[in-house]
Amino acid sequence: MDLSPFKLDIDELLADYTEANCTAFVDFKRLWMAKKFSYIYEGRPKTNSGAFMQSLFLHCIGHMTSQSCMPQRLAGLYCLYCLYESQPYKPHFKIYLSLEELKKLKDFVVEAKQNGMAVVPSLVKRMLDKGMILFGFINLLGDSGVKQVNELTASQNKRVKFACDKLFMNTQIDSYMHMDLGSELELDKIKKSSLDYAKAKELAFAEASNIIDVEDARHIVQNDKLLGDRVDEIVKEWDAQKEAFYEKTGVRRDELAVVEHDESGVLPHENDEFDEIRQLLLE
Repeated sequence: MDLSPFKLDIDELLADYTEANCTAFVDFKRLWMAKKFSYIYEGRPKTNSGAFMQSLFLHCIGHMTSQSCMPQRLAGLYCLYCLYESQPYKPHFKIYLSLEELKKLKDFVVEAKQNGMAVVPSLVKRMLDKGMILFGFINLLGDSGVKQVNELTASQNKRVKFACDKLFMNTQIDSYMHMDLGSELELDKIKKSSLDYAKAKELAFAEASNIIDVEDARHIVQNDKLLGDRVDEIVKEWDAQKEAFYEKTGVRRDELAVVEHDESGVLPHENDEFDEIRQLLLE
């Protein structure tokens, strides 16, 4: 999927806005409409719609978080907003923003407020209120493939661990999944009792054979397995199933320490960043 033509169109739009040395959103919207820029979606691919939209979003984010002049960075933010609002997909694809990019957005808001550009915090606040942005995902701009995979893997592992914590926190599944069945059933006592019982039967059978013919009853003392041995097999099967569960999930008892999370399932540092930028916009 070659997205170069789409990105070039965006670059030209932002360049025209930058050359006009504008800062107002209304000027950008006027330029967008004059160029009939919503037609950018006419040539969209028929498959991989999510990848297509995220590529456009990321291209705008790259302009917005760059070290370029203020008009070009403003144009990146305005274009990001317009691309989201004008996209033809229902429901809309949300804008993925990494924590690193979120920090840059926060710095951008601060800088814009210091320069008297109230439209920037207002527009960002509107994007937050409308739920246009998803936070805490990996940075796809300039990072190596290995770093992206490592960050995404770490993020997924934290969410899996959080899910396990919530699952085991309010149910008895934790006690069942990590129960020592041998101890619960007092296996040693059962094995000793069953062995004692077997010896007692043999002794009784031997004493009775001195008095009467007991051949027809010999099957009583010729059981293949003792009760203790059968219970022992059940315990071993239980332990094997637990190990299989641990291998499939990658979770063990000592890894299930409860971590402090809020009820939303958002990781702590993600929520902190979100609250911080909201507070910044309200100041």
